[in-house]
Amino acid sequence: MPEHSLFTSFFLIFSGAAVLASVALYTRQPLLVAYIVLGALLGPSGLSAVSDTSLLSDIAHIGIIFLLFLLGLDMQPSHLIHMLKKATLVALISSLLFLGLGYGITLAFGFTQTEALVVGAAMMFSSTIIGIKLLPTTVLHHKHTGELVVGLLLLQDVIAILVLLLLNSGGGSDPVTGFLKSMLALPTLVFAAWLMVRFVLLPLLMRFDRFHEYIFLVAIGWCLGMAEAAEFLGLSAEMGAFIAGVTLATSPISQYIATSLKPLRDFFLIMFFFSVGASFNLELLDDILLPALVMTLAVLVFKPLVFRTLLRGISENSETGWEIGFRLGQTSEFSLLIAYLAFASQLIGTEASHVIQATAILSFLLSTYVVIFRYPSPIAIKDSLRKD
Repeated sequence: MPEHSLFTSFFLIFSGAAVLASVALYTRQPLLVAYIVLGALLGPSGLSAVSDTSLLSDIAHIGIIFLLFLLGLDMQPSHLIHMLKKATLVALISSLLFLGLGYGITLAFGFTQTEALVVGAAMMFSSTIIGIKLLPTTVLHHKHTGELVVGLLLLQDVIAILVLLLLNSGGGSDPVTGFLKSMLALPTLVFAAWLMVRFVLLPLLMRFDRFHEYIFLVAIGWCLGMAEAAEFLGLSAEMGAFIAGVTLATSPISQYIATSLKPLRDFFLIMFFFSVGASFNLELLDDILLPALVMTLAVLVFKPLVFRTLLRGISENSETGWEIGFRLGQTSEFSLLIAYLAFASQLIGTEASHVIQATAILSFLLSTYVVIFRYPSPIAIKDSLRKD
């Protein structure tokens, strides 16, 4: 089929999403399911109505950046430091256990040692998008459970950045230099952001706070500017956006910015979930279905159990441990990035890459069902659990 214009692609995506979202709501299904299914239907492996999935993925990436920026706006730096101290040990131990889980299952299905290590690394992380999107912003972000979920996700993001640096530097001549650069880049970026907010942004926002359009533009420029600076320094754009949000969190105008950017975030997140469904090659399903199902089942069962056990070890009650475990009981968008990057670097083959992708998609969908049926969320099925 001929490639459609960007306008036509947007028409197909959002009109189709509106139709499938209506069906999903009538049948009491989560909207995320509708977006992923639509991507599979309209993507290259389906009707090929939207063929330029790489462009859509780049656009969708902006949604993740805005999500992390808005998360940062809700985090007071003092609370963040306390939360990270408490969650560090849990994040490190759980990541090693999930690495071992993915490594063992992949080896059992006959993949190579390198492929098993890459798949194991992809299993270490939980989805920032799923975890945060299903958190009620007015209920849990400022409560203990929400703080622990966010803390664990942020620590996993740091570990994910190290894994991505490993993959990026694997083919380079001096990977150690790349690591040292990144280790220096993080505090440098944080300090530069604090200076910029303290002496430039806050004075500007306080002087022109009556002009809502100006505040909106400055917020977007600051978010994307920090994301670009982070990538330039060898970090991730998501990390830069989060730092941009945290440094603005102490401003009295931070909540206005957060509210005004939510519709823009949702626009790009629809693109993200569509691109997840569209990028999957359905022709390989027969070859990778069994290992992907086993891996998904292991993730859905093992992750909640591990988080519950480790959180009990730092004096959290069992109920809180289970809730955090189920909210983090999936793989991550970083898993997809690891699959794409490792395949491009020829570290893994097509089948191993699609095992990671299929596990991510299945765990996104199934863990979403678990959370919306059991815990408060903005898209919960029961009215008593629906909290925005």
